[in-house]
Amino acid sequence: MERYCAGDEKAFEALFSRHANQVHAFLLRHTRNRALADDLLQMTWFNIHRARETFDKTERFKPWLYTIANNLRRDEGRRASRSLSDLTKDGSIPDPAVDVFESTGNSEEVEKVQAALAAISESYREVIILHRFHDLGFVEIAKMLGTTEGAVKLRAHRGYLALRQALGEKR
Repeated sequence: MERYCAGDEKAFEALFSRHANQVHAFLLRHTRNRALADDLLQMTWFNIHRARETFDKTERFKPWLYTIANNLRRDEGRRASRSLSDLTKDGSIPDPAVDVFESTGNSEEVEKVQAALAAISESYREVIILHRFHDLGFVEIAKMLGTTEGAVKLRAHRGYLALRQALGEKR
């Protein structure tokens, strides 16, 4: 990121090729809509470009990147919740059209995990996805979400408990 901030355009290409697939997977897991995830990914990298001057070189790039992507996702979620045009004729929310997990396991297990994740609170789900699927630490997640590490650990703990319960697992 330092090279990109200094004007090296090739550095942007390197950052994009290194992180774009992971960020896209993060967005896809949350939105469950490939076209929307594609749009949010594009907006994320546009915002990275626009905000490159504000990047703190003493911080890691990945949490900053995910903060931007997560904020865009949240904003889009708020906009979408205000729009009734996406509802079906009977007024219900349509089922997602894409599978959001890349898995080597069987599809039945993947569907169970998807359903369980969808059933738990958004605040728990976002912490679990960032921690489990994107290898971010609790300190980094706390910084992204503007909260304390303890609060993130509590959300993770409660989220994993809720996920176990949704999956019907006994502790």
